[in-house]
Amino acid sequence: MEIGSDLIAVERAVSDLRRGYPVLIQRDQSVGMAVATELLKDSALKALAAAKSEPSILLTQERAATLKIRPYTEGVVAIPLPAAEIITTARSLSDPSGDLMNPMRGPFHARRETLPPTAYDAIALAKLAALLPSCAYAPLASDLKPQSVAGEHNLITVQGPDIQGYPEAAAQSLTQAASAKVPLEDAEHTQVIAFRPSDGGQEHLAIIVGDLDPSKPVLVRLHSECFTGDLLASLKCDCGDQLRGAIRQMGNEGSGVLLYLSQEGRGIGLLNKLRAYRLQDQGFDTIEANERLGFEADERLFSPATVILSRLGISKVRLLTNNPDKVTALQNNGVDVVERVAHAFPSNKHNERYLDVKKQKSGHLL
Repeated sequence: MEIGSDLIAVERAVSDLRRGYPVLIQRDQSVGMAVATELLKDSALKALAAAKSEPSILLTQERAATLKIRPYTEGVVAIPLPAAEIITTARSLSDPSGDLMNPMRGPFHARRETLPPTAYDAIALAKLAALLPSCAYAPLASDLKPQSVAGEHNLITVQGPDIQGYPEAAAQSLTQAASAKVPLEDAEHTQVIAFRPSDGGQEHLAIIVGDLDPSKPVLVRLHSECFTGDLLASLKCDCGDQLRGAIRQMGNEGSGVLLYLSQEGRGIGLLNKLRAYRLQDQGFDTIEANERLGFEADERLFSPATVILSRLGISKVRLLTNNPDKVTALQNNGVDVVERVAHAFPSNKHNERYLDVKKQKSGHLL
């Protein structure tokens, strides 16, 4: 499946959002202008004014709950843009780093009217950009022509359905881009294959140990990248142990596949994971930290894994995991998980609580 210009527009909109530029989002008759709240600046506010409507700050319900804002809409809430200290107040609404230092903010009140669908698309776009899931947003007045506004302010226009469908479409378009033999300490007979989506987005890796026999169940691990754990040997998680332990086990058994997925921080990105770490230092657990940032507990998508397994001709696996959600995700996408292979490592004083939360709140089999 080849991604066309419509989804390439999503990638371009992501780039503009990450640079603090507004984007136009269109879905049927709904058109809205959005800019990332954490990058809000005066020039973006001027552009929002061109929408000729009252702007809002969009927050997820997870973030709104942290701020004790009563929601009147599902999933996303809209707070009227403040009249004074707009940029400072808006950013503090989206960023929880100062919550404990400013506990008496507010009260903030959410809009009660139904939000246009492009408001939900704006939040989805912010997540794709690995930014805090919040946008300054203004629906275009009905007498304005989107093309004219886009041309006057040099804005890209992206379709809402393309934003929502982007992760799955990008996964389905994954194709092999490069491969090489890479002898590893615990598995000398190893090949690394890079799979790239056709829009040029982030690559995922298949680390193939030994000679595979796809006619039999293949030992497989889905491993979401973790810069701090995998590369720096961080003690805050068990990711590095799981990565190296999986390769060691595959080397001992003679074969296996480790899918190294570009889903840092359970899908929220490295920068946001560091923000979550700071919140953990304030006493919140991993799930609470993600939700205070405005994310769900786990934002990962496992479609890339099932597509890569299909590309490799693998349909039956012995899954090396303690996460039952991974078993379910593969089975729901046509992969036969014939066995779950336990994959646990000793805790340390820095990750004891982290592992306990995985067990108690996320249902990991530890």
